[in-house]
Amino acid sequence: MTSPEVYVSLGSNIAPERNLAEAVRLLRQKCDLLALSSVYRTAPQGYTDQPDFLNMAVKLHTALPPEAFKRDVLDWIEQHLGRVRDPLNKNAPRTIDLDISLWGDAVFSYGAKPWRVPDPDIGRFAHVAVPLAELSPEFLHPTEGLTLAALAARFNDVVFERSVLTV
Repeated sequence: MTSPEVYVSLGSNIAPERNLAEAVRLLRQKCDLLALSSVYRTAPQGYTDQPDFLNMAVKLHTALPPEAFKRDVLDWIEQHLGRVRDPLNKNAPRTIDLDISLWGDAVFSYGAKPWRVPDPDIGRFAHVAVPLAELSPEFLHPTEGLTLAALAARFNDVVFERSVLTV
């Protein structure tokens, strides 16, 4: 049995070019990276008195189950890149933020938080939906019943600066 395609969303607004490139390099060491989206410059959400974010998404395969992948790969990369979580401001600036957005067509919650897959932010924020749709426009969202392209089209009024990450 082959592992599902996993989609991870990445964001940074502290040395974002360096931190996104390093996060992608570290992901390549830990799993089979299949595709990278473009990088999108987006305004911060929630707490707006901070620099813009650079956001992107990757498609990958991993042999790990979701909770182990989050802990042993995504959390490890965040710690390696100096991610600090401000308990008083969940929208504070960050060196890197890595989230599982999709795990094939699975629907589940995991971890202590708990995190949810598919990530509810896919339908809420352009900085999540648009890079995912770039990677797999015809992928059918497991709970919305819409393609990623259709979900991203909800954000057609959002203006992005788009570039390619060199890694």
